[in-house]
Amino acid sequence: MSAPMPTAPAAAQRHIPLHGCSNFRDLGGYSGHQGQRLRWGQVYRSDHLADLSAGDLAQLDALGVARAVDFRGAQERAQHGYDWPQLQQHSLVIEPTLVHEAMQLLKVGGHLSVADTVALMQATYRGLVVESAPVFARWFALLLEDERPLVFHCTAGKDRTGWAAALLLHALGVAPEVIAQDYLLTNQLYRRPAALAAQAAQHIPPEVLHVLWTVQPAFLDSAYVAVAQHWGSIHAYLHEALGLGPSALAQLRGRYLQPAA
Repeated sequence: MSAPMPTAPAAAQRHIPLHGCSNFRDLGGYSGHQGQRLRWGQVYRSDHLADLSAGDLAQLDALGVARAVDFRGAQERAQHGYDWPQLQQHSLVIEPTLVHEAMQLLKVGGHLSVADTVALMQATYRGLVVESAPVFARWFALLLEDERPLVFHCTAGKDRTGWAAALLLHALGVAPEVIAQDYLLTNQLYRRPAALAAQAAQHIPPEVLHVLWTVQPAFLDSAYVAVAQHWGSIHAYLHEALGLGPSALAQLRGRYLQPAA
């Protein structure tokens, strides 16, 4: 007789409160391929880890988190770098080029409307799909080459991290509406550092900041449109652009899904 599946934590426990970051959460518990559940305690998503406290690091130790996948660009890493001995770092660089250019424009007195900013974010997501496909292929290679629990992140844990999470959940067979819910959890959890918020508010209207620092269904939808335009389907994208053929997909599901009882 099969052993019973472990009891999943309550929904509130998906989010793991830490002093040094606000958007740290476990991807476990979602229903995936053939009704199997994602294993708890294996893959976490987060905002950046540079401000973790000693207590936070002890909590990560207790969780068994041994690897960190960092999607930030060079300037972001230089400003908020970290070197925590218990975390093996993997830098998978995706430069926030369009957002950086928009911020520079605003700082010198340029103007962006809310509609302009939404369009900017949609273009950013299309770039994640097309230009950054080799980076996400490497992301899946890391998931497959080592069984130790990991956390993946960018600066706020919302766009680059959001698309990485969506890809993983799709590969594991999670329903699209559940993937969208996970993506939108950032709006409930992420808290901008006070100093960063104050600095940005000097140059950027609050309504534009709101678009830049939150996630919207339209952003993720723009990524799916790009996938459909270039590859036809998310399944084809995973296979052709990211290298997840049948064997790799089966290996990924075997590692991160809990067999049904």
